[in-house]
Amino acid sequence: MGGNILFSKRHPAQLIALISLLFVGTMQFIRSSHAAGGGDGIDLTVTIRDGFENQAVYVGLGILLFVYALIITEVVHRTLAATLGGLLAVIALNHYSVEEALSLKAVTTMIDWETIGLLLGMMVMVGIISHTGVFEWFAVQAYKKSGGEIWTLVVILCSVTAVLSAFLDNVTTMLLLTPVTIKIAQVLDLKPIPILISEVLFSNIGGAATMIGDPPNIMIGSAMSPDAISGNKDPNIANLASDGVTFNDFITEMAPGILMTIVPSFMLIRWLYKDEFSGRRDRDITELERQYAIKDIKGLKVSGAILTLVILGFFLHPVIHLAVSWVALSGALVMLLATNRHELEEPLEHVEWTTLLFFAGLFVLVHSLQYMGVIDYIGEYVEKAIKFFPDDYRLAAAILIILWVSAIASAFIDNIPYTATMIPIVLSLAFELNLPLNPLIWALAFGACLGGNGTLIGASANVVTAGMSEEAGYPISFNEFFRAGFPVMLLSTFIVSFYMILVYVVGGEDGALTWKIVLVGISLLGIIAQYSRGRAKGKSPAEALVDDDFDEIVSTIKSVVIKTGSKGSESEE
Repeated sequence: MGGNILFSKRHPAQLIALISLLFVGTMQFIRSSHAAGGGDGIDLTVTIRDGFENQAVYVGLGILLFVYALIITEVVHRTLAATLGGLLAVIALNHYSVEEALSLKAVTTMIDWETIGLLLGMMVMVGIISHTGVFEWFAVQAYKKSGGEIWTLVVILCSVTAVLSAFLDNVTTMLLLTPVTIKIAQVLDLKPIPILISEVLFSNIGGAATMIGDPPNIMIGSAMSPDAISGNKDPNIANLASDGVTFNDFITEMAPGILMTIVPSFMLIRWLYKDEFSGRRDRDITELERQYAIKDIKGLKVSGAILTLVILGFFLHPVIHLAVSWVALSGALVMLLATNRHELEEPLEHVEWTTLLFFAGLFVLVHSLQYMGVIDYIGEYVEKAIKFFPDDYRLAAAILIILWVSAIASAFIDNIPYTATMIPIVLSLAFELNLPLNPLIWALAFGACLGGNGTLIGASANVVTAGMSEEAGYPISFNEFFRAGFPVMLLSTFIVSFYMILVYVVGGEDGALTWKIVLVGISLLGIIAQYSRGRAKGKSPAEALVDDDFDEIVSTIKSVVIKTGSKGSESEE
């Protein structure tokens, strides 16, 4: 009878969803000789035919540019573009490889099942929690705190996003906050897309501050820990184990640089969306609280407790070494059983299948290009560019080149597979060029995380947010995201460049801590001074935070020009 209840009157999509939950979990156990790439660190052996190495690279670059042309022009949906690109890349890889044609099983192992499992589990849990009404309730509370000012509301949402992204991960944060943002935008009659873009930009910025905040940092922290480096097959690389990084290192090295980018990023976003984020919306708070109260308190307590345990599992990842995908999938399954074990339609309707398919196609595309030598091609030119500089300037050059190449590349190639490819290259550079490993690690981490803001497909959080927004009826175009994301990426990377040169080149091993303290102190004093000046002008706290005196400067220049012109006219008379 239980089987009849479970499978009767089910739409095929719900059955596919349930089977996919089990399938993704099963994939974690696959350990065949054909496994590759995806997030398990297993190698797929592919050898390009002699004499065709350069041709394979150029063909791979052509496929990548073709896919980007489809995405930018929006001739087809980005999921179809990524899937088509993955298919073309696999065909090209089969053509140029010495081995026999890749089986479907081998191709599926190129997919990062850790990422897919994490997304799928979190989407299911968000779907369950959303039906309790907690997202609507939180949206009303955010509006209440803002006092009706749109910019204040944006600052609150972006600040919450940045903090949560640092201590969860940015994908999970956006899965939780995107429904909240869309709901409050609907209630206040606002355009949700500018707010969502602002949030996801701060999600990537905040996530860069800790090891667990952004997928590239998780990968770097795992692959470049002292234990991981000491286990490297190359004895020269293994000798660098003492320079490996730990969980706390990410906070002490990354967080100060990220802190310096917060206010400038707010100022730039305020300028980019000056019209959208101006003014206020007045609504009856009492009516809103009555209309959008929590509907299922008991369900919220149960699902909230399970979500808390899942988040705790994320935090304990460095200790328990349990993959975050397993934690998320287990939490999703337990939550399904604990809330309503006989109904799957409502929680599973929030699973963004197009987003998951997009990631699958993108992973196959990028890993195929990796085996064709495209990303190694980039790495070789990075090494050549660093070697071009004399020894005295080589560390500074290495930091800036790795930082900016990582930022630009991560903007146009999803930062997860890019980071996986660059980790061994950075280890090799440290040994071959006799450079300290730590600064190179942080350059890669900063570049990969901040570079994800550059385009819509630069980071997982961007794609997830775009998928959920499109599902709600608010599609985010590639160009619309680019107009805000790329300037923010350039600004934040420039600020971090300044930070890294002062700390790791000027300060060096002995003065690094001093420079970090100085820079953080200057940043905090600047924020306090700017805030105080803005408040003295009668501006709200959020407006005071981005007070740049731009209008006053323009007004002064105009008055000087007018006075100069009038004096010139009088002298002519």
